[in-house]
Amino acid sequence: SIEFEKLAGSAFVVVGIILSISILIHFVRKKHSLHNNLSPPRFWKDIDQNNHQNMENFFKTHGSLAPRRYSFKDVKKMTNSFKEKLGQGGYGSVFKGKLHDGRLVAVKVLFSNLKTNNGSVEFMNEVASISRTSHVNIVTLLGFCFDKRNKRALIYEFMPNGSLEKFIYGEKLGTSEDLVLGWERCYQVAVEIARGLEYLHRGCTTRILHFDIKPHNILLDADFHAKISDFGLARLCLEKESFISMSGARGTAGYIAPEVFNRNFGAISNKSDVYSYGMMILEMVGGRKNIDVKVGIEHPSQLYFPHRIYDRIKLNQDLGLPGIMTEEREHGAKKMIIVGLWCIQTNPLSRPSMSKVLEMLEGSVEALEIPPKPFLSSPPRSPQL
Repeated sequence: SIEFEKLAGSAFVVVGIILSISILIHFVRKKHSLHNNLSPPRFWKDIDQNNHQNMENFFKTHGSLAPRRYSFKDVKKMTNSFKEKLGQGGYGSVFKGKLHDGRLVAVKVLFSNLKTNNGSVEFMNEVASISRTSHVNIVTLLGFCFDKRNKRALIYEFMPNGSLEKFIYGEKLGTSEDLVLGWERCYQVAVEIARGLEYLHRGCTTRILHFDIKPHNILLDADFHAKISDFGLARLCLEKESFISMSGARGTAGYIAPEVFNRNFGAISNKSDVYSYGMMILEMVGGRKNIDVKVGIEHPSQLYFPHRIYDRIKLNQDLGLPGIMTEEREHGAKKMIIVGLWCIQTNPLSRPSMSKVLEMLEGSVEALEIPPKPFLSSPPRSPQL
């Protein structure tokens, strides 16, 4: 029957997408196991990260760029012996602390028993890259700790509202059907993140590619202004470099641009950050992960949020999103959706720059052209030699 054929077709689509996603995640994880082979930034590419003296030499050579250096004793004191733990990641734990002048800080203490170079590479990435930045939408690194016992810590300004992640996927406030942040703040956060990324790509003395833009790495201050954090996977670029070479994949599954894990999709560039940004703002709009297998089992069309929202935009249908009760909110949501869909185009050359993203977000929704539908596919085959 026709209904059976429709159900069978939907089931096939679900299975196909799930398999594609599973293969993608497996491939990304496999690439992550090669993380030790990642090329560090140029100015320390000859350093053996496990050699304490070489790391000391690095900090001496680039000391003018680095923030204040603290002893581990200082770190222990400012955190009150690591009393208040804020969270934990793959490379260390974060504690709340206070400096002598009364400023609150977040202290990331890196694990010292790592058997790989990952922690050292991440540590130097963070100190070297974020130290070169000065922007209202980039978290400030106030200091660091590194001693001969391999005790390492990074001291940041404290962000009272934590990461954007909990405001996207968290419970709705009260009985309202609005987003947790509210549409106006959600839109403003998207703009602020775009400004921070545009600064990294164009405004820095040395251009920086972040490579791990995701909700968890966006922090919110007391007034819910956004700041980009966690530069452990960042890559510094020479002024004339349009594309960069890199072995292995870096980033987080669900936000990694196709070309980062398979070069057949295109060259790695600042457009790789643009892709991650697009995936993130679509999650901000949807209030959910872009890929939700649980939802997709019962409702195949809702498995991949970018596809569902694309169809609604293309057909000029109701967006089906919570809290859109005014024309202003609808315009803001549509701008975020259309910009997000442009950002996640498979071909890096089809994605806008972050400067263009800002122009689109701050312009009129009527002026925005709807992009081609983004899709999950196999990369084009390399030409036979």
